[in-house]
Amino acid sequence: MQDQNQQAYDRGMTIFSPDGRLYQVEYAREAIKRGTASVGVRTADGVVLAADRQVRSPLVEEQSIEKLHRIDDHIAVASAGHVADARQLVDFAREQAQVNRLRYDEPIGVEALAKEVTDYIQRYTQSGGVRPFGVALAMGGVDPDGTPKLFETDPSGTPYEWKATAIGGERETLQGFLEDEYRGDLDLDAGVSLALRALAQSNEDIDPGAVEVTVIDSETHSVRSLDAEEIASHLDELDTGGEADE
Repeated sequence: MQDQNQQAYDRGMTIFSPDGRLYQVEYAREAIKRGTASVGVRTADGVVLAADRQVRSPLVEEQSIEKLHRIDDHIAVASAGHVADARQLVDFAREQAQVNRLRYDEPIGVEALAKEVTDYIQRYTQSGGVRPFGVALAMGGVDPDGTPKLFETDPSGTPYEWKATAIGGERETLQGFLEDEYRGDLDLDAGVSLALRALAQSNEDIDPGAVEVTVIDSETHSVRSLDAEEIASHLDELDTGGEADE
């Protein structure tokens, strides 16, 4: 009888368990842990997003694996979890960014967009016949006043603001590294190095073609993706242990 009751809470999207848990939301978080890692770092000069896109076969075109997405001229996101779910949220975020421009004739704020996306996510935790999104997003950008911001979305529909964060596989390890190494006075170049060093904690053999890096500059309010040569030059500064050369 107890097993049957447990199954009811497992299968019911809108049913709280006796201890106040929504199991489907917790399962969505487990799905995120199965994805490869992505890292976000907020610096004094902007935001850095980096993602390990691990090409699992030599027959796969590297460029077809997208984990970093440009939302607007001043906002980008990194994803971890189900790719199809990420695309759905990316499309929604792009739509909301353009709606804000058309309605108010100004770019949307990073926090405002993060809350629009998480409100959308939350709807899928209280409706029958649907499931939560099995993906987390690290949303980085620059507000109209030039302030860099970094948010994380959760399958429960909660936005969290961070100075630096990791999502996806081995998050605890990467998060611990960021907590030890992050400094508030980092510039963009140092932020890129920190993000790559964090990814190296879960994958020591990082190939420039298997890593994506995007920076959002607070001075130009622009999103720019680093090419393989730029990524390689940063990786050259790291030793095999993932520490920066002195």
